[in-house]
Amino acid sequence: MNAPINRIFVNDVALRDGFQIEPVFIPTEKKISLINALSLTGLSKIEVTSFTSPTAIPALADAEAVMEGIERAPGVIYTVLVPNMRGAHRALRSHADELNLVMSVSETHNISNLRMHRNQSFAQLAEVVNYARTTKVLINVSLSCSFGCPMEGEVPKDEVLHWAGQFVDLGVDGITLCDTTGMAYPSQVSKLCAAFGTHFNQTELTLHFHNTRGMGLANVLSAIDAGVRRFDASLGGLGGCPYAPGATGNICTEDMVHMLELMSFDTGVDLNALLACARHLPHIVGHEVPGQIAKAGKITDLHVPPSWFEEVASRAKEKERSGYS
Repeated sequence: MNAPINRIFVNDVALRDGFQIEPVFIPTEKKISLINALSLTGLSKIEVTSFTSPTAIPALADAEAVMEGIERAPGVIYTVLVPNMRGAHRALRSHADELNLVMSVSETHNISNLRMHRNQSFAQLAEVVNYARTTKVLINVSLSCSFGCPMEGEVPKDEVLHWAGQFVDLGVDGITLCDTTGMAYPSQVSKLCAAFGTHFNQTELTLHFHNTRGMGLANVLSAIDAGVRRFDASLGGLGGCPYAPGATGNICTEDMVHMLELMSFDTGVDLNALLACARHLPHIVGHEVPGQIAKAGKITDLHVPPSWFEEVASRAKEKERSGYS
């Protein structure tokens, strides 16, 4: 059965996309505790970790320990980033619900990030897909720089659709179009999402936006207008790409959920529980985070007038009755 038209599925990526670039290693037990708390908020999916080489990303060297230690909530998909067959074997042994495979649609970014040409990346990931399809694990492919590369500029729409189509033909469950460096803008988002829907209407589409240039939430609304119902976001707005100049944090999960709730979309998320996680996040990472709602509060969080308000209001009323301004 199809989900209601106002249903939005929220995937949090802070534990992987955010923590991977933190300069100080986050202790395993703190990661597990945060995942357990997020699991109870109603999120659709949590990207737990990355099964990349510990040498390449030491911040996530404890992938197996984290996966083993978490308490899984019913209905939540626990996904992990997998770069190659070795990572896939590790992820499957850890009972991941989904493998998230990544390559870039930008040749320059792919070489900078993965040290190989796109055709080489595709061949390597195709091997993983073909193997994973013999199991029950879900397979998602994230296409980096789908909305622009900081070294090449805007990537042609047909180029993005070409690489998406290559993976759709392999039988993957979903595709994520990633705005890796926050270069997307609303009209571009609308056109690319509409084109994807026309070509691949049976494939689950997720959008992954960064807020590098302040257009992240505007891009979410544009994508929703184009029919997209699944979005990555990061608790506190953490994240960025170490191989892409100028790439700052992802769109903020709690900020997005707050906006969508006000617009009567159903995210299935308990915003108060999510905010509790967000407000604890600076204590985990040791610094402030970009998210706004955790600091300012929800629009519906009203405040008590100051103690002198009634007296001043009464005086003003008396002056009005007496005919004074």
